[in-house]
Amino acid sequence: MMERKTVMTRDGVELSYLTGGQGRPVLLLGGWSQTATVWAGQFADFCQSHTVYALDNRGHGESQKPSDGYRIQRFAKDLFDVAEALDLHDFDAVGHSLSVAMLWAYQDMFGTDRPARRMVFIDEPAALMARPSWTEQEIKEAGSIHPTLEALDEMVRSIRQTRSIEDHLALIGGMFSSRVSDATLRELAAENLKLPRNHAADLIENLMLQDWRALLPNIPQPTLVFTGELSWHPLASQQFIAETMPNASLEVFSEAEGGSHFLMFENPSLFNKKALRFLNG
Repeated sequence: MMERKTVMTRDGVELSYLTGGQGRPVLLLGGWSQTATVWAGQFADFCQSHTVYALDNRGHGESQKPSDGYRIQRFAKDLFDVAEALDLHDFDAVGHSLSVAMLWAYQDMFGTDRPARRMVFIDEPAALMARPSWTEQEIKEAGSIHPTLEALDEMVRSIRQTRSIEDHLALIGGMFSSRVSDATLRELAAENLKLPRNHAADLIENLMLQDWRALLPNIPQPTLVFTGELSWHPLASQQFIAETMPNASLEVFSEAEGGSHFLMFENPSLFNKKALRFLNG
């Protein structure tokens, strides 16, 4: 059903993507270290109403792994290059985790040139690292799970030292509920490790230093924000995004519904139903 193809960015990096279906274009954009295959549970349903493009970001999956460019703004430029090369107009976009920040950067830089029509955001806070002057309320609304630069440095160092599937799962395993089997987690981790860990560390460090709160009121597109009760990210951070954007609403998956950070992976049938009802509305 899905065919793997490649597209070249303006700076000469070959990006891999999976495509299939027919109808309005929709871009499926994975989070940090994730590959296009993380969307396997979406392909059949989304292909009924959309032409699907599931992208391996720079350095991820089957895409080329250059020595530079592991920054959110460069990823946003890659996305623009992909949309331009494939001549995508009036497209929908679904971003998970880090790729929500990529969509924010895309909106900031290219939102008037080749805008998305509707967007779906899955569980990404607006500012992941707290500043010393912020109040407790600001920290919750921003979703700042890293309180200090020292905490960020420790995480980045752990990523650089990752050598195995076990090492990687020690970092991300808590982002899933117990309903996900060990075999499935190991398969996903193997895909994640296709992104070299030095590049992975550079990318997550850049992500953590971003603050998108001031941009949110200026995003006009209809947007559906997803989060889950088991997410590491404070519910207040997702409520803040949905309330700050002028045309956004929030969906919260319960624990019983597989409401983890990877809710679309854990409960594809429910996610697909809600996301497609929104995109096709």
